[in-house]
Amino acid sequence: MSSVAFETQRAALADVVAIPVTPFAEDGTIDAAGHRSLLRRLLDGGITTLTPNGNTGEFYALTPDERRLITELTIEEAGERAVILVGVGHDVPTAVASARHARELGAQMVMVHQPVHPYVSQSGWVDYHRAIAEAVPELGVVPYIRNPQLTGARLAELADACPNVIGVKYAVPDAARFAAFARDAGLDRFVWVAGLAEPYAPSYFSAGATGFTSGLVNVAPAVSRNMLEALRAGDYPAAMKVWEQIRRFEELRAANGSANNVTVVKEALASLGLCRRDVRPPSRPLPEQERAEVAAIAAGWSI
Repeated sequence: MSSVAFETQRAALADVVAIPVTPFAEDGTIDAAGHRSLLRRLLDGGITTLTPNGNTGEFYALTPDERRLITELTIEEAGERAVILVGVGHDVPTAVASARHARELGAQMVMVHQPVHPYVSQSGWVDYHRAIAEAVPELGVVPYIRNPQLTGARLAELADACPNVIGVKYAVPDAARFAAFARDAGLDRFVWVAGLAEPYAPSYFSAGATGFTSGLVNVAPAVSRNMLEALRAGDYPAAMKVWEQIRRFEELRAANGSANNVTVVKEALASLGLCRRDVRPPSRPLPEQERAEVAAIAAGWSI
């Protein structure tokens, strides 16, 4: 299948790729109604690309049944309003089953989480993604790359075998490495998504990215859209003004090895009365003394 067949999917990646949170009810189960209302808020805020079962959605803390439920709720709620990029991963049969489930429900793409394994060889990385991509040739496939050892040549090798590998969520925190990786793999061959969200978007866009992922978008869709518009216009001073606006929030998320990455987003949503602050272990809710700062940032954005 030619890349032209994936035109809609490619366009959807060159955008704000929202990673919705998974809200929990008081009893610890998924709050389905709350989830739908958070999705509607994103859609009403102009967001047109959604990634259910991403890391901001606590992918690794969800059961297989819960991941299926999140996919179903998202596709149902979004309807024709958004392109859906479903996060899949774990062992190959589990990832393949998730990808096929996404396809049955009408999702257009899957994002393949980095293989969680203590021993990842580069050719094994290709084999892992190839097995998933070949199982759903009709879907666009987006590897989520967090491995600094991986070379661009390996991605090119994967795409030679699987033409449905159309985009990359690149999340190695090194702009120079990203620039080299993208050029080694084929800058125009893939849609490059800055996988470390708004803090890295300006530097990664300057090197060839055309989309970025966002968890912050759950709290303030307009802020993320403002950054995208500035970057699309090539107006880096305007993009950096947004960067300054989001800096502290993202620093709180990134502190201590990103320990509170999801926690800070949910705390901001809780401060706005949009969902409970609960997260699942190994994450934990924000200590009381840090909550006020997050609430103040969120209140400032909503003005």
